[in-house]
Amino acid sequence: MSRGFTEDEIELIPSAAWSSVRHTDGAVDPESSAQDTTVGGTSEHQPLSGWKLAAVIASVTFVVLLMYLDTSIVSTAVPRITDEFHSLDDIGWYISVYQLASAAFQPLSGKIYTKINIKWAFLAFFAVFEAGSAVCGAARSSAMFISGRAVAGMGAAGLMNGSLTIVANSVPLNRRPSITGLIMGVGQLGIAGGPLIGGALTEYSTWRWCFYLNLPIGLVAAVGLCAVDIPDPVPKLLTRSFLWRIHDELDLVGFALFAPSAAMFLLALQGGGSGTWAWKSATVIGLFYGSGATFVFWLLWNWRKGKEALFPVHLIKERSVWSSAITGSFSLCALFLAAYFLPIYFQAIKGTSPFMSGVSILPSILSQLVFAGMSGIAVERTGFVTPYLGASAVFLLLSNGLFSTLGSKTPVSLWATFQVLNGIGRGIGLQMPALVLQAGNPTHMSMSLGFLIFLQFFSSSIVMAAANIIFYQGLRSKLAVDAPNVNAMQIIAAGATGFRKIVSEADLPGVLAAYSTSLDNVFILGIGVSAVMLFVTMFIPWMDIRH
Repeated sequence: MSRGFTEDEIELIPSAAWSSVRHTDGAVDPESSAQDTTVGGTSEHQPLSGWKLAAVIASVTFVVLLMYLDTSIVSTAVPRITDEFHSLDDIGWYISVYQLASAAFQPLSGKIYTKINIKWAFLAFFAVFEAGSAVCGAARSSAMFISGRAVAGMGAAGLMNGSLTIVANSVPLNRRPSITGLIMGVGQLGIAGGPLIGGALTEYSTWRWCFYLNLPIGLVAAVGLCAVDIPDPVPKLLTRSFLWRIHDELDLVGFALFAPSAAMFLLALQGGGSGTWAWKSATVIGLFYGSGATFVFWLLWNWRKGKEALFPVHLIKERSVWSSAITGSFSLCALFLAAYFLPIYFQAIKGTSPFMSGVSILPSILSQLVFAGMSGIAVERTGFVTPYLGASAVFLLLSNGLFSTLGSKTPVSLWATFQVLNGIGRGIGLQMPALVLQAGNPTHMSMSLGFLIFLQFFSSSIVMAAANIIFYQGLRSKLAVDAPNVNAMQIIAAGATGFRKIVSEADLPGVLAAYSTSLDNVFILGIGVSAVMLFVTMFIPWMDIRH
């Protein structure tokens, strides 16, 4: 009988090389499998069945749908929100603060699930998410709305990790792939359909229902989870000794260094770009210096903690991990650029309503859904992910270049075709990085996926803040050139749709030209994002994920 691997030996096996320790039929060495209790993080327990399994699957699916829906449903509502609060320069905060909060708390959520009961930790994260949604719906000012988005982002940080963990512990092994695929598919439907749903609610009711919608659906999901005991491989008790060691168990020192570093960086980026503070002001310079200094301290602490750190160094150094995480992050950034700025194009330049702007982006939604399914089937048959990621980057690069040519006179045939190309790129690429990481070393899988989710949230918050800077600064400068007779600050304060009420017929073409040029510059940023994605794709290992 062959010798099984020890825990330390398995930890040292790179994810990309994991298939080499399996037998030809894909099975792991029997003696190695026998160590699952300590190495793989599982223990002998009975998976759920019958109505209990159905309740858990339905509840988790609802939660994932709401989480993904919340990232995109606001896109078509943003113009109306800016009109009501007179806060066009806060668009970047509406988008990025949710992502930043999720990114900051994502590393901590992974630690929490390893130390605290899975079901109650998950419900706690979900309660925070729902509270943030309630604050957004009831917001009476832009600052209150931004605060609600931040709270919702904190809660969302633990929802995807928790969902995948609950599925792994509750669903029989032979059914996990299909169930996980179902949940992720419904989640992507939330991303794709969010703008359309948000447009309908904004047009025929109020934008506030984009957030109130989470509350009744969330209540149903929470009741379903409360009614079932979720299997937990390792009993987790909040003992006095654990509470005394909680700072070490959860690496709270690392979290306390990392979170403010990220927050200060984005705050400086957003404040300087929106004109709140001058780039050379002491506030912006101090925030950048503070962010950099805190980040250095976090790096040193993270290195010192080793395997117990928020982000273990040995894991991040693996080529399959960092290349997949970066590729997945820029893929999501490209999605958000289109999801948030295309509705502004249709509402501000084309003059459509929020609902019709949602209808106008259907070409990208439908093409994304179709090609997401087709690419999944293709990977099942070929086993290789890298070619599809490369093709995804090419389609995103091409479509963003075409988006940068959009104007007030662009016909339907062209902007619809541009969206189809963008949807194809999104559809064939979004799920691929996760497939690479799932095929790696099983002892690293949860941490690898956690790093991917973190980098997606963090990078998208930075890219969207940068996009807002480009849009806001460009609009202000172009209005002075294309519409010199209007007050640029009044136009910006009026919002993306409200400006038509205060602009004369003679000045309207110049204002539209300024909006168009500003949006073109945002999509040029999308070209850069797609180009980086294409470059990093070349570093993803070519491996058959079926074995």
